Parts: sequence; structure tokens; C-alpha cells
Amino acid sequence: MAAMQAAEALLRRADFLTSAPTLAECPPDEGREIAFAGRSNCGKSSAINRLTGRKNLARSSNTPGRTRLINFFRLDDERRLVDLPGYGYAKVDKATQRNWKHHMADYLARRESLCGLILLMDIRHPAREFDLMLLDWAAEAQMPVHVLLTKADKLKFGAAKQTQQRVQRELAPHPASLSLQQFSATSGTGCEQAWAVLGQWLDLEETPETE
Repeated sequence: MAAMQAAEALLRRADFLTSAPTLAECPPDEGREIAFAGRSNCGKSSAINRLTGRKNLARSSNTPGRTRLINFFRLDDERRLVDLPGYGYAKVDKATQRNWKHHMADYLARRESLCGLILLMDIRHPAREFDLMLLDWAAEAQMPVHVLLTKADKLKFGAAKQTQQRVQRELAPHPASLSLQQFSATSGTGCEQAWAVLGQWLDLEETPETE
């Protein structure tokens, strides 16, 4: 409970830090950071905005696949959130997709301050090829993964629960260290569970003092 409350309070301090097209141009590799990744149109920007309580912190593009930068958000002097480029959009040319894959794999493998990956999947279209590829990278990097099945409000309760259970069964044999939950940026479903995971990864025990 303490980690959840501390994470909620800390995330509300989130502010844009910088954008980087490659690993070499990222901020200094120190402290702790958590990355958010997912297919284009999975609701990643909405999830970040909901969890931070900041309506326009992460900006979504009207054209899926357009955002190609690694975006960093400062939480405090030692902690950051990272918004990785959306991936897997069919209309993006193959060369661009290969470039994205290279930079994301590079980031996951070499970024020492990265302490966890939030993988977002639309609950109506979960565990697609690129999702599984990202899980493979995380497993190779020995990176813990927490899956948010986004847009849970789009399904009825029973259907959402069945989908969650099915995805859990499908991913159970995967070597990645992962956990999974439902999430809705619209209704707020799953926020407390997500904050608890973020709080643990960010090594939070007490609620940060108000500045």
C-alpha cells in the first residue's frame, strides 16, 4: 500500500524532460527509470496521462506510428518514466520498422537505469507478433515486465476477465518475468494495481513530501 500511494504521489509530479532519437542521445544513464511500450493505437499515451494525472503529458498523434522518439519524463532527480515509440503499425515502411526495432532492442539491452517495462496491449487485440518480440527482448535483458491490457472498458466484465485469463495462459510459458492486469484510462480501472508495481520498481517506500 505504501509503495502504491508513494508512486501515485510521485507520478503526479511528472514533467517532460527530453526526447531522443537514439540511445546515444538519451539522458545520463543513472538513477531508475521505467519504460512504457506498445503497439500504435494501444492507448499508451492515455495510460501514461491517466497514471500521472496529467491530461496532456504524453501526446498522442492523429497518425499512428508517427512518434519516433524516446520521450523522457522526470519524476525527481533519480527517477524517470520513458515513453518508447509505438511499434507495429502496418503502414510504416519496413526500413523504419527495422530502425525502431534496433533502437528499442538497444535501449532494453543496454540501458542500465531501466528497472522495468510496462507493456501495453489493447485487450481486444492482445499478444500480437510485436508484443511477443518485445517480451523476447525483455527476457534476454532479464527485465521484469508488467502487462496492461488496455481499453478494458470496451469489453463487458465477463469478456474482459476471460481475455485476461486466456492471455495469462498463453504467456505463462514465456521466459520473461511478467505479471498482467486489466487497465482502462477512461474509467481508471487498474490504476492502483499499476501504481503498486511502479512503486516497487522505483524503490518507493514512503509517500514523497509535497514540494
